Amino acid sequence: MSALSVWDLFIAMTRAGLLGYGGGPSTIPLIRAEVVERYNWLTDQEFTDAIAIANTLPGPIATKLSAFVGFKVAGVFGALSALFGMVAPTAIAVILLLKLLLTFKDSPYLKGLINAVRPVVVVLLLQTAWQSSQGGTFLDWKPIAIGVAAALAIFWLKIDAVYVIIAAMVLGVIFFRPAV
Repeated sequence: MSALSVWDLFIAMTRAGLLGYGGGPSTIPLIRAEVVERYNWLTDQEFTDAIAIANTLPGPIATKLSAFVGFKVAGVFGALSALFGMVAPTAIAVILLLKLLLTFKDSPYLKGLINAVRPVVVVLLLQTAWQSSQGGTFLDWKPIAIGVAAALAIFWLKIDAVYVIIAAMVLGVIFFRPAV
């Protein structure tokens, strides 16, 4: 562990955290850009695996991913640095901007800004899914079938997402376990 890697973790997660508008899921492509492309701390497959594991745990995805990457790169201090980089700047910005947002909450300009940014968040999530699929995991028919079944279960059958995630984990154990 070097002081430089701990600092790099803080800066990388600060960038992702500050630019990720819309919450945790919108930061995923930004974290990926830092972790996979800029610093090469994880491969695309490792990042996809980290997202899958993080999604099974409670709590915000961005903090779980940043802590995971930080721990992998620089141990406990790396996890703390990455987590602080993800959370602190945003928390400070929220506190400072709260008064401003409350003052202009009925402004048509603010409402327009929010309506314009929402589709961008969706595109960022689709971009992450596409880039993650390039590693080969999603080119197989089984993950595609599980994804379609999950979407149908959640949106059409109105099954709670928790049960769908548990079912997907069971299917993952059955269909994706390595040959022993």
